[in-house]
Amino acid sequence: MQIEGNQKELDAMKAFHEGNRTEGLKLQEEFAAEFREAYKEKDHCSCQKACRYHGNCKECVAIHRAHQEHVPNCMRPVINKKIRLLSELTEHTIAREIEPPKEILRT
Repeated sequence: MQIEGNQKELDAMKAFHEGNRTEGLKLQEEFAAEFREAYKEKDHCSCQKACRYHGNCKECVAIHRAHQEHVPNCMRPVINKKIRLLSELTEHTIAREIEPPKEILRT
């Protein structure tokens, strides 16, 4: 099962945006049911970094919400995609102003 960019979830969000909450919730529950079945015994965590909380999203997200210093590794690609779109507004000139930290995720 594909999680990122899942068509059923994309259709659910389209329904929500069109004001069709009933259809959106129906599609969202279908996605969640398929997810529960597909991943009941498989690792679903997309994080590439070894972590004590790997696959335990509740605790991982709670930790990051608590310290609010950065976001979980698994959420970075989603957020970076959004930042890249915003960066187009200034022809990506922000890239010259950003210095990556010493510790970066290597893919």
